[in-house]
Amino acid sequence: MKESEIEKRLVRKVRECGGLCYKFISPANPGVPDRIVVTPDGRTIYIELKTEIGRLANIQRWQIEQLRERGADVRVLKGLPEVEAFIGEVFGSAKT
Repeated sequence: MKESEIEKRLVRKVRECGGLCYKFISPANPGVPDRIVVTPDGRTIYIELKTEIGRLANIQRWQIEQLRERGADVRVLKGLPEVEAFIGEVFGSAKT
C-alpha cells in the first residue's frame, strides 16, 4: 500500500473519531512529521507515516528527536496495521 493511501486512511479515521488531522508542511524545516493529530480532548500527536518497508531519513530522525526532547508525543506509523492500532489506542478500540 502506498504511503498516500495510508495517509488518507489515517485522516479519515481520525475525523470519524472527532479529531483533527492536519497536514504538516514546512519547507523551511525539512523532515518534520507528516501530520498533526488533535484529539477531541485537545491532545496533540505528531505522526510520521511510512509504508511497512519505509525508513526514516536522517533529517526525520533528528526532527523527531528534537520534538521528543521537548515532551512532544511523536509516533512513526508503518503501514495500515500500525495506523489501525494507533486509532484504537488513542480513540478507543471500537473506532478501528
